[in-house]
Amino acid sequence: MKHVPLIAALVLIVAACNLSSRLKSNNNSNSSSSSESETIGGEQVEKANPTAAQSAAIANGQAVKWEQQGITWTMPANWAKQEVRNETFGYGGGGAFLSGTISTMPPDFNTDISTKAMYEGLKTNQKMGKYDEVKWMEIDGLRGMLFRESKQEMADDIRRLEWQAYRKYAGQSQLVTLILSTNDANFPKHQDELYGILYSMKIVH
Repeated sequence: MKHVPLIAALVLIVAACNLSSRLKSNNNSNSSSSSESETIGGEQVEKANPTAAQSAAIANGQAVKWEQQGITWTMPANWAKQEVRNETFGYGGGGAFLSGTISTMPPDFNTDISTKAMYEGLKTNQKMGKYDEVKWMEIDGLRGMLFRESKQEMADDIRRLEWQAYRKYAGQSQLVTLILSTNDANFPKHQDELYGILYSMKIVH
């Protein structure tokens, strides 16, 4: 019987050690998860982070706003308006272009299911060679899908860099589609410019 207090004390010590270990484990888990980037289906969601070359390509550029849709970009000084309407947008310069479209979804439209299906379709097309880049890309806090067409068959064929995302705007669900393009022969020359414009975007959502 005289060993009972000793045994009880040992049990309390072991229990305290286990609790401390669990708390440490939880703290470590919480801190690591908070520092990790968002992933979807095991794929990382990148955040727009232009390279020095991409930033330089639009340096001293002009601020261009799509007033009807609350979207702004920085574009090279030589780019000019082609057409700007409520749901379509067009600017360009030097043989390169930015085209934007807004598609309004019905109130009961499930954007999460649609986004997943669209992304899976893009990855399938990437395996088939249509795209050489497909990834999740967050720009100005809005997560979307970035995809770039592979090198085209002919030098004059149009090659596109695209970004799509769903957002809530003016009480509606919208699909925002942005296409930055030039012909295949000039795509390498304009590539930094196109990415720089896209990554400069500020968008209400």
